[in-house]
Amino acid sequence: MLVDPRFGQLAAQFFRLFERPSSGGGALAVYLGGEPVIDIWSGWSTRDTRWLPDTVSVSFSTGKGVASTVLHRVVERGLIDYDTPVAEYWPEFASSGKETVTVRQLLTHQAGLHRVRSLVPGRLALLDHDSIVDALALATPDRRRLTTPGYHAVTFGSLVAELTTRATGSSFTDLVRTEIAEPLGIPEFWFQVPEGERHRIAKLFPRINQFKVPWDTASFALTRLPALRNIADAGMPAGFDQLVRNPSIHDYVMPGWNGVFSARALARMYAALANQGVVGGDRFLSEETLEQIGEVQTTARDYVLGIRMNWRLGYHSAFVASRNSSQQAFGHYGLGGSGAFADPETGLSVAFVTNRMGGALTPFADLRLAKLGAQAESIARRL
Repeated sequence: MLVDPRFGQLAAQFFRLFERPSSGGGALAVYLGGEPVIDIWSGWSTRDTRWLPDTVSVSFSTGKGVASTVLHRVVERGLIDYDTPVAEYWPEFASSGKETVTVRQLLTHQAGLHRVRSLVPGRLALLDHDSIVDALALATPDRRRLTTPGYHAVTFGSLVAELTTRATGSSFTDLVRTEIAEPLGIPEFWFQVPEGERHRIAKLFPRINQFKVPWDTASFALTRLPALRNIADAGMPAGFDQLVRNPSIHDYVMPGWNGVFSARALARMYAALANQGVVGGDRFLSEETLEQIGEVQTTARDYVLGIRMNWRLGYHSAFVASRNSSQQAFGHYGLGGSGAFADPETGLSVAFVTNRMGGALTPFADLRLAKLGAQAESIARRL
């Protein structure tokens, strides 16, 4: 393990999270100024197996930040422009009023394609990328997109994967490898997990059901409540609770939710975003691209989530449990507690992965990364 003595309090705070098997396990990695200062792990990857140095975890929407970073690397190759309509790269997308939807709008959840419930038939249909993107290409966008973002909880990753594949001619799996994993010198950026690496994946627990109510019952009930209907439409397709426990998800590319990462991999990627595009002395993105990535694109209230996410180009404001949190920090968090962010103000990046899904009642009630991030930022400001 790596613990810079200056971050000893942060390490102690992390280790207290995983003192018994019922707490599960996790890993925390932190970079400062483009160099690692924390790389630690603790707890259990299963009920009777300890979390090991090479353990990785499903991190749900944390993968949206990785997918967005792939797209930014493709932009730097001159193959995609943020203000060009998506249909210029993906002609079938020019349907049902989406002809003018730009790449920038897609990245800021303003494409109006948040609905995943009933998008494709069948409980295993979300595994079929081609069916999903064909349905999205034909879908009519939500009119609210013209004035406010709406979180594309499941569809975002499929949209980005198809767009980048159309623009480059390469599969999204190959793009993740060539644009992220190889330049950063670390392999654990997986949507399709290699067969020989799957034994490393921590087992998620308990379930993702909210308030211990059966998934489909909760999803249907939320659709009957106007204030919560959008959440069900965007993130609660039928049978999703069973699908996430199906080992076959690791055979497919679903960047909106099935990413498998290590904390050290995520922290290294975000370290580049926190340090003018450079990590470990190597340039990963240009400063010009970083300026666009870090700029808030919309401050409007998200009509799915009901809060202001301050969307950047594929990332949201970092949620840090501190009154003095950096206004520049951004990243992407995932269902159950995993997530990562970059803070250009301090040159800090923080990544946390875990198999313990949120609080006792709901996977959404989780403040572990927010509290760890607050401690990390506090230390970084004092240095």
